Amino acid sequence: MMQKPFFSVIIPTHNRVQFLKIAIDSVFMQTFPDYEIIVIDDGSKDKTEHILRKVKDRRLRYISQPHQGVSSARNRGLQEARGRFVCFLDSDDRFRKEKLEVTHDCIRRYPEYKIFHTEEIWYRGGSYLPQKIYHKKPSGFIFKDAVKLCCVSISTAAINRDVFDVVGFFDESLPACEDYDLWLRITSRFPVFLISLALTIKEGGRNDQQSKKYPAMDKFRIYALSKILNKGKLSNENFDIAFEELRKKCIVYIKGALKRQKYDEAKKYEELVKKFKPVSYDRCPQTNP
Repeated sequence: MMQKPFFSVIIPTHNRVQFLKIAIDSVFMQTFPDYEIIVIDDGSKDKTEHILRKVKDRRLRYISQPHQGVSSARNRGLQEARGRFVCFLDSDDRFRKEKLEVTHDCIRRYPEYKIFHTEEIWYRGGSYLPQKIYHKKPSGFIFKDAVKLCCVSISTAAINRDVFDVVGFFDESLPACEDYDLWLRITSRFPVFLISLALTIKEGGRNDQQSKKYPAMDKFRIYALSKILNKGKLSNENFDIAFEELRKKCIVYIKGALKRQKYDEAKKYEELVKKFKPVSYDRCPQTNP
C-alpha cells in the first residue's frame, strides 16, 4: 500500500490549460518531496485532459468531472486527498520552490496550529502589483479580519485535514466568495499562523476570474455572514463583530436597491438585519424609501 503523503495539493481547473502546466510545474519543482497533486478538471473543453494524460508522474492524479463550479471541484479534491495537510492552488497561480518545505518546517515547530498561510506576490497583466496596507496578512485569532475581507488567500494556505471535519467543506451554492465563507467558519474556531514570506505568486486581471464575473460580491458575503450568525456557534464577541459587518454591508446593498427602485429587495435585507440585531444594539439602518 502506498504511503500517505504529508501534503495534498489540490488544483481545480476549468479551461485554463495555458496556465495549468505552470501551476503543476511549480509543485513538481518543490524542494520538499512528500506531496501528491490532485488536479480536478471541472468540465474543461480545451486540451487540459490531453496535456495531463501525458504527465507520467505517480504523484499527479487527474480527475475529470462535469462542470459544477470551483467549490465542487475543491470538495472533490478534499474527498480524494490522502495528505495530512491540504494545500489549494488555483490553476492560474504558482508556488515558489520552497513553499512546501518552509510550511512543513513551521508545522513541525508550531504543532498547536492547524492552519498556515503565507505572504504572496501579485501580478496583473504581467506587471507587479503592489499591495495596499489593508491587504496586510493577519496571524492568530483573526475572525475580526476575516469578516472585513478575504484576508487569507486560498492559494497560500495549508490546512490540517481534521479542520474540515469540524467546519465542513466549501459551500457549493455560492458561485463566488466561497473562500470568504470558508474562512469565516475556520477563523471563528481556529487560530491561523502567518508565515511572513511571499511563497505564492498570484496572477490577476483577467475576465475569466470570479471577481470579473460577479461584480456585486457583497451579496454573497452577506449570505455567508447571515449563515454563520444563524449557526449559533459564535462567541458573543464574534457574533457582535459579524453582525456589525452584516449591518454595514446590508446598508450599502439596501441603498443600491432603493436607488434601483427594488423596494422588495431592500425590505428583505432590512428584515435580515433585524433578525440578527442584538437586544442591546441601538443602531438600525434608516432605509425606508
